[in-house]
Amino acid sequence: MSKKTRKKSPKTPAGKATRAPSKSSAKTPAAKTRKTTVKKSAKTANKRLGNTAARASHKAPSKKLKSPPPSESTVLAAESAKPPAKTPAAAKTSGGKTDAAAARKFELAEGTKAPAFRLARDGGETVALADYSGRKLVLFFYPRADTPGCTKEAIDFTRLATAFAENETAILGVSADPLKAQEAFRDKHQLSVPLVSDEKHEMLETYGVWGEKSMYGKTFQGILRTTILIGADGRIARIWRNVKVDGHADDVLAAARTL
Repeated sequence: MSKKTRKKSPKTPAGKATRAPSKSSAKTPAAKTRKTTVKKSAKTANKRLGNTAARASHKAPSKKLKSPPPSESTVLAAESAKPPAKTPAAAKTSGGKTDAAAARKFELAEGTKAPAFRLARDGGETVALADYSGRKLVLFFYPRADTPGCTKEAIDFTRLATAFAENETAILGVSADPLKAQEAFRDKHQLSVPLVSDEKHEMLETYGVWGEKSMYGKTFQGILRTTILIGADGRIARIWRNVKVDGHADDVLAAARTL
């Protein structure tokens, strides 16, 4: 064998076997696997416990005991505490005034008791329905002082005032004119019948004589010419609506004489 051949030969003896890995090195992977499995098992258990607690927290709360039904006295007390409902006659418009249309639905009827009133009259005095207790009373409602129809009607009642008085029947003229206008109307035409001023339309609406009118193609709210005869018993004996002035005062006197 040449020198070159001897140099290339491996240093490791041919007779010696390669060393096998030690037992400790073989055991290491298995130990790591067991530790990983234990950790996963612990995490899984923790998740299960967490889910169980979450489900328990979302359970519906226990049912409360039903309270006993309220007694009859409690129900009656609650109902009595409620505010009373408004009647249709007290309905208000956006302007705060009583709705004339609603008042018209409750127009007075013959035989019903006349509504009470107390208003100012010409001369600065006040008049009330109670002032005429036990006597017959004529209320003639006219649209506006010192207009042709109203002037004629007021003059006719003044002309027959003595005949009405002999029949124990008083007369009152009523309109929405202010007192100054009523007094000027009285003085100009020498009227002897008292003239009542109802600027707030309280009596006019109560007696159902304030409503919608039309003239020259236009509609507006105003006094509907009406006359009411009240008997000595305080009840309404006759009602004249949409009065035609000619001969009207004589018709009212004839009706008063029959009572």
